[in-house]
Parts: sequence; C-alpha cells; structure tokens
Amino acid sequence: MEEENVKKKIYRQKSEIIEKIWYNQYAGENAIYTCVKSQRKEDDIMEYKITGCKPEKLFHFFEEISAIPRGSGNEKGISDYLVKFAEDRNLWVHQDEAHNVVIKKDGSEGAKDKEPVMLQGHIDMVCDKRAGVEHDFEKDGIDLVVKDGVLSADGTTLGADNGVAVALMMAVLDDKELKHPPVECVFTTEEEVGLNGAQALDKSLITARTMINMDSEEEGVATISCAGGLRIQFTRPVKREGAEGSLVTVKLEGLLGGHSGMDISKERQNANLLMARMVEHLMRSTDGKLVSFAGGTKDNAITRECEASLIYADQAEAEKAEKLACDLAQDFADEITPYEPDFSCEISVEDGKAASAIPQEDAKALVSAIRLAPNGVYKRNLKMDGFVVVSSNMGVVRTEEDRLVFVVSPRSSVASLQEDTKERFRTLAETFGFEAEYSGEYPGWSFKEESRIREIFKESYRGLFGEELKIEAIHAGLECGLFSEAIPELDAIAVGPTLYDVHTPDEHMPLDSCERFYELLKDVLARLAE
Repeated sequence: MEEENVKKKIYRQKSEIIEKIWYNQYAGENAIYTCVKSQRKEDDIMEYKITGCKPEKLFHFFEEISAIPRGSGNEKGISDYLVKFAEDRNLWVHQDEAHNVVIKKDGSEGAKDKEPVMLQGHIDMVCDKRAGVEHDFEKDGIDLVVKDGVLSADGTTLGADNGVAVALMMAVLDDKELKHPPVECVFTTEEEVGLNGAQALDKSLITARTMINMDSEEEGVATISCAGGLRIQFTRPVKREGAEGSLVTVKLEGLLGGHSGMDISKERQNANLLMARMVEHLMRSTDGKLVSFAGGTKDNAITRECEASLIYADQAEAEKAEKLACDLAQDFADEITPYEPDFSCEISVEDGKAASAIPQEDAKALVSAIRLAPNGVYKRNLKMDGFVVVSSNMGVVRTEEDRLVFVVSPRSSVASLQEDTKERFRTLAETFGFEAEYSGEYPGWSFKEESRIREIFKESYRGLFGEELKIEAIHAGLECGLFSEAIPELDAIAVGPTLYDVHTPDEHMPLDSCERFYELLKDVLARLAE
C-alpha cells in the first residue's frame, strides 16, 4: 500500500523527450505555499510579512536585510546598511575594504567592566534558484514566504544562512533593556566562497576572548569543532571546431542538492556526476561531439541541475543517442528515485543545427576527469558513529568558448588528510591536462577539552528548556577556525536556530525556533554579565 502524499515519476520514451508523469495526492503542488510580495510604501516604510513573533524587531531586521541583495562578492549594500545602523545608535563601528563590519556596544548597567564577548556571523548568502524562476540576485531582494509558521523564499534560497545571525546581532545591539557584558559584533563577508572576509579582517580589532558564532543550523545542538576546506578550479584550454547536424540535449533536474558539508553524508546525487556518466556513455557508443556541459553555480552546493548537448552529423546516430540516453535515464530513475523522488530527465533532438564543438580529445579529458575525481564522502571515523572526516564536492562544471572548467570543494577535519586530497587532485590535473588553481583555503577548528562558554550554554539550555544541549563536531567549515588560529586563547562555540535545506531553493526556517534561540542567547548574555 502506498503512503499518502508520495510522489512518483514514470518515464516513457517518445520520439523527442522522456515524458514525465506525476501521481500526486496533493490538489496542486503550488498550493503548499502562498506568497505575498514584499513592498515598500511610498513613505519608504516596509510592509512586514512576519507578524506575531517575538521579539518583533528581530524579525523586522531579518526582513530588512532580505530586501538588500547580498550574494558573495556583492555585500557593499548590506555592509553600508550595517554601518548606518550603528551610527544611528551612536555605536562604535569599523568597516574595512573587504566590507567586513565590526560594531561594539558597552555592557549594560552593572556589567560594563565584565569581559567582552564576540558575536559573529556572515552577511553574504548562497544565491540559487529553481529553473525558470526570474530573479536577479545582483539587484533583487529575497521574496519572503510565510506559511504555517515557517519562513521560506519564493523559488530562491532564503539566506537565513547566515542572515539570521545578522538579525540576531542587530537585535542585541538595538535592545536597551538587555542585560549583557560588552559585545563585539563581527559581520564578515564572502564566507560562502572561502571565508574570505574573515581571512581579511584585522583581528586586533577584537578584544573579546569568548566567541559565539551563530552559523550553526540545528536548535539544541552546539558545534565545538569543524572541518577545514578550500576551493580548487581546474581549467584546460580548448580550440573549438565547427559542426552541423542534429543536436541532442539532455537536462537533469529535480535533485535535492544541499550543503556540500552538512548534507554530503546523505547520499544525495550530484547532477554533474550523473551527467558525466551520461555523456561518457554516449561518446563511447555513438559518433557525437560534445558541444556544452553546464552544471552548478557554487562549489559548496551539491549540484541539483545539469545540461549537456552533443551534435551528430548523421541523423541515425542522433536517434541512436536519444535511445541510449532514454535507457540510461531510466536506469538513473531506478537507482536514485527512492531517495531523490523529484529527479527528472528531459531529452530533446533538434535537426539542422550548427554548433561549435569541442574536439574529442578535450571532451574525453573533461568527462574522464569528472568521472574519476574524488566526490562525496571517502573517509569516515567509525569510532565516532561514522563522522565524516574527508569529502569533496564537484560543485561546478562549465564549457566556455576557449576553455573547460570544473570546480571542486574538498573538506577535512584532519590537516594531513586535506593535504593528501590536494595531492590527489594535483595528480588528476596532471593526468588529464588541466591546470589546478587553489584558493580560499581555511583551517579546521579543533576541539578544546575545557570551555567556559560551552558550560554556560549547557546550563542555560537546561534551565530554559529542561533538556540537555547536544554537543557535536561538524564536517562543514566555520569561521571559528580562522579566529581561533589568530587568537589562540579564544573560547568559541557555534550555535543557531534550526534551518533546513540551506544552499538550495528549498531553504526554510521555523520561526518559533528562531524565537527560542533568541531567548537562549539573551539568557547566556545575562549569565556572562553576572
């Protein structure tokens, strides 16, 4: 007997496409969410969507920053907004050339002489959207959706990673009734593309030796260690050649995707890897030339969609390729739909086309390198319940006019194993004629046996909610490693409200989790002020 609300997808081969047929118990998938557009009134007062949540200003701040485009590398607007926010409240503020912002606030009455605490989060966000969604992340704010107490976005990433930390810090800085020690709020940039802002920040600005990072994504869980990582871009020059005939295009869509650190252990499929398997199969079995291969936009997001095309001088060969692609797409569906329920594949054939094709030797090098590159989890610690120690993510593949490019994001909590991964990728590059460029490397964050801030959070959580705070290490990267490296005596912890499906258009946040987390943060600050 099938469970209710289960979606199934059936593939049928037709002359030009794999037809997708949905069996869906919902009256309509689009009925799950409703959306009311954010608007500015003529007097420039925002019409807030999030209502009935406490504290009200916390959520208003989140809506305000959501209206400002803030993808990685495009943070000047939000950075300037934070500077004005501080100046309007007569707070000490520093903005650097990387658009990092540090805002300091004196302790509350009776706590001005207490040891300061640093609150920290990043102001940039991963910009991703569903296929067909019209949204310009350089110019458009996020279109927020509130439904049944859950905050999401209309077809794009929400940016709660890490906009929620920005709003939380603003709420602390704005609240005149809050009991707290001196606070130093550090807003960093380009975290999502290599922790670049934290790398560039002058750490001498920070006098605090206690750090509360708010880039963790599960309520009731505190992170005390994380992996290091880097970005590797592979390039190979190519001289294209003219070709004519039938163009066969394959589109893979509907995969879950996710965060390349937090979700890498969930066996989610990577569209780039599936497409490389498809293209290699077609190139081995038919006389076609690769024209394009495009998948992914971020190295730290598991790729959800990919499109590739091949051109055939002979129409019969194109028809053969179409049949082979349909058969392999069915295999994909059989293999992955139990845990990738929305996967779809579309195959089309267009006759009488002209294209600029990639020479076979170059195309084979690209596809072979993608196929053999380390991807997913490839080392765990079995003594720690299978905790991921080493992984890599094939985040971006693109075929440009004069070069072939793919980008990977390896991670490890063990420095020597990260070096081994770099050597493996160096060997891969040399084997297939690619140049490897390494960037955005950041250190891991080691576990400390003794931590005052950890004990305070545990006591506070137990007192507020009657439960024990869970302590864990994560495979994702956090800026705590960079700050701990620069300030060896730093006592750090990473916490936050619950976020789901970050780095994807399915990202959403339960609003009540954010409310509870603010209560926890207030209580911890009050304890630090005692």
